Amino acid sequence: MSTARTWAVALTGVDGHMVEVEADLSNQTPEFKIIGLPDKSLGEAVQRVHNACKNAGLDLPRRRLTVNLSPASLPKQGAGFDLGIAVSTLAAGGSIQRRSIADTVHIGELGLDGRLRPVPGVLPAVFSAARAGFSRVIVPRGNEAEARLVPGVEVRAAASLAEVAVWHGADVEVPDVEAVCTAVAAARDEECSDLADVVGQEDAVEALIVAAAGGHHLLLSGPPGAGKTMLARRLPGILPPLSEQESLEVASIRSLCGEPVTALESTPPLEAPHHSASVAALVGGGSRVARPGAIARAHCGVLFLDEAAEFSRVALDALRQPLEAGMIEVSRTGFTARFPARFQLLLAMNPCPCGNYGLRGAECVCPPAAIRRYATRLSGPLRDRVDIDLPVSRVSASRATSGGRAEVTTAHALARVTAARDHAAERWRSTPWRRNSDVPGTWLRQGALRLAAPVRAPLDRALERGALTLRGYDRVLRLAWTMADLAEIERPGIDEVGRALHLKRGMTP
Repeated sequence: MSTARTWAVALTGVDGHMVEVEADLSNQTPEFKIIGLPDKSLGEAVQRVHNACKNAGLDLPRRRLTVNLSPASLPKQGAGFDLGIAVSTLAAGGSIQRRSIADTVHIGELGLDGRLRPVPGVLPAVFSAARAGFSRVIVPRGNEAEARLVPGVEVRAAASLAEVAVWHGADVEVPDVEAVCTAVAAARDEECSDLADVVGQEDAVEALIVAAAGGHHLLLSGPPGAGKTMLARRLPGILPPLSEQESLEVASIRSLCGEPVTALESTPPLEAPHHSASVAALVGGGSRVARPGAIARAHCGVLFLDEAAEFSRVALDALRQPLEAGMIEVSRTGFTARFPARFQLLLAMNPCPCGNYGLRGAECVCPPAAIRRYATRLSGPLRDRVDIDLPVSRVSASRATSGGRAEVTTAHALARVTAARDHAAERWRSTPWRRNSDVPGTWLRQGALRLAAPVRAPLDRALERGALTLRGYDRVLRLAWTMADLAEIERPGIDEVGRALHLKRGMTP
């Protein structure tokens, strides 16, 4: 028998598909061919594998070698299949044991000298292999720390093809080579960002706490220098730490982006793309390999769009699908990649292009038509998906130079947010949801959780006169329940509904 099989992983977004790498030898004109819908980089594996085997002292037989990647209908791309192709061809020629590679997943790129090079996406690939029932994975030494983050899998890390071949029974000398490592992760900014540094913005700080407690989306509008960016940068610090599953999802997305992953982080991520970012930069893209955009990288964290009105209208409207569905799709010819995208959206914008409209003591030079156009850069459907629409103003000189710090610190705010989320999780323990922002509106408008008629009267009036859409009605209800959780009361009252209505549209009951 001249056929050998092993396994590799094809990634489509964060979803991994097991691929059987099947090599066969036949007595025909010598040739090395890869079939099974490979892309150009995978087709070039023929030369990489040939040279790597030669330089590792493992000559391939001079016969016709055919490597099939099954299922053939699934697109495969990237150099991560190199190791699987190499071991299957060596096993077909009898250099290594066929039985040893049959239940092992091989991931890695080969250099011409036989060294194994790290590849992006190892974490989701190993995770997919574990879910498929495989218990042993071989990866490059540079991906070892990342692969070991997945529990229940035996991870073997190798620096060269010869080292892998010896594990599978080859009689070859293992060279003493220096392992190819990934780039060193950039150090995070350790600057202390505490809410106590925010002076004179008590309403904005309280709105930030409400947003964190319920997972609500927030829009801050005001003149330059009012502290919008300062507030936004402090939102991740008052969010509860990520769970182990959430940390794994966040690390998987970072791995797909090619970033080094050595540990699971518990701090929610903050993504702040520049206002000149394209639609592809936000959504994700790539002609052959789908890469996550800023929306997916903000999964389980915060997506902060500063100067939101300066983003293109198309880029802003691309947020509507992930805001509703909690995921983003990247469609290309032959495949559709899906990325998780459950994030909190935080928008900041000026009142006009120059920023001085309505500001006391400042002159606005924008014509009325420009102010109207600027205000409508955020479409009505997008604004309707924002829970809190809060205007902020500049701090007076007396407050700014008083020398005191605000009473609300990040630690105090985090304690309130954690208590409110625990209260909400207890209420929704028999449902799939844990945050108020995730609960469908029908659960809040009907059944046992329906508020009494006098309590919801301001909301009903706003809906009747067209000041609120039904989507906005539901979002105000979610805000009211979050305020009740923060106040440690069982159900929202007229005060909570009135404050929620004010945060949503600046309206009073």
